[in-house]
Amino acid sequence: MKKIYCLNGISKYGTDLLTEDYSLTDHMEEAEGVLVRSAAMHEMELPDTLMAVARAGAGVNNIPLEKCAEEGVVVFNTPGANANGVKELAVAGLLLASRDIVGGITWCQSIKDDPNIAKAVEKGKKAFAGNEIKGKKLGVIGLGAIGAEVANAAAGLGMEVYGYDPFISVNAAWMLSRSVKHITSVDTIYQECDYITVHVPLLDSTKGMINKETMKEMKDGVVILNFARDLLVNDDDMAEALNSGKVKKYVTDFPNPKSANMAGTIVIPHLGASTEESEDNCAKMAVEQLMDYLENGNIKNSVNFPACDMGVKKSASRVAVLHRNIPNMIGQISSTLASENINISDMTNKSRDKYAYTLLDLEQKPEESVVEKLNSITGVLRVRVL
Repeated sequence: MKKIYCLNGISKYGTDLLTEDYSLTDHMEEAEGVLVRSAAMHEMELPDTLMAVARAGAGVNNIPLEKCAEEGVVVFNTPGANANGVKELAVAGLLLASRDIVGGITWCQSIKDDPNIAKAVEKGKKAFAGNEIKGKKLGVIGLGAIGAEVANAAAGLGMEVYGYDPFISVNAAWMLSRSVKHITSVDTIYQECDYITVHVPLLDSTKGMINKETMKEMKDGVVILNFARDLLVNDDDMAEALNSGKVKKYVTDFPNPKSANMAGTIVIPHLGASTEESEDNCAKMAVEQLMDYLENGNIKNSVNFPACDMGVKKSASRVAVLHRNIPNMIGQISSTLASENINISDMTNKSRDKYAYTLLDLEQKPEESVVEKLNSITGVLRVRVL
């Protein structure tokens, strides 16, 4: 019986997929798998039993990826499962920023008891007028699952859409509408677009990417939207740009003490993926990936180890070896098995940066002593027999 621990409340749409071979536990110290949403794991001690962490969502800033990798714990996320929810909120952000809808609603509430409210509205509504988004230029930085959907939706609303992503995958490219202009320099977006929305992960290279220098390149009165990660935008520089009028509106899904107090900012309480459908989809994908790894050793959508798929285990035994990406690992693994007269019927090896993964189908189940020999190879992080 494999035990799964939920660090956050996980949709039953996902946990109900667990078969009779699994049970939910209240004790992390005995768990083989962890399901998590936003709970912080950086200070947690990882139990020796832990094999995998599945994040029901895309961001993994709350998980110690390097620590997990060094202990042979595979971390999964669920890219694309919440894409539609975030896309819809981003489109709402475009509309909220183009016209002072929020200000108008607030004003209506302030005069709700006026018996002449209808006349007051007709007289005062011009203070909240704005622009239509049709025909305006939108720059989408990052064309992953969410960015591509935002680009397509905006194109469908009649916007002229520019998309930038130097690492766009073939699948993502196929998903893009033909009307989206895929450009090769982000400077084109900064210089040409009326609206700019960012959909990239938070990395050292992207932290603070919207800052004083990049905003200097932008049109006066540009609207900037951030539904990706808080720290992609330098808050001090944004406050200055809003005060000067360089930026007309800043729409962010990440309230903090600075953004919540900036004039000209529409601050949304991190609602991007907060829909029933997104939570269900993320939970389902997280559970399916976790089960496939624990049962078959297959890795899909890991953020710290390479993707690897050998299908459903049908051999007498399958051995999974998580190890560092260094020379002669495959030779040492295969020679160790050969020395015990164990034949390999099929195998695959994949690498990602400094870590690698070897999956082997064997014609017999190895003894514990063989597993110990594999574990003793320098550079091996964990050996699992499935």
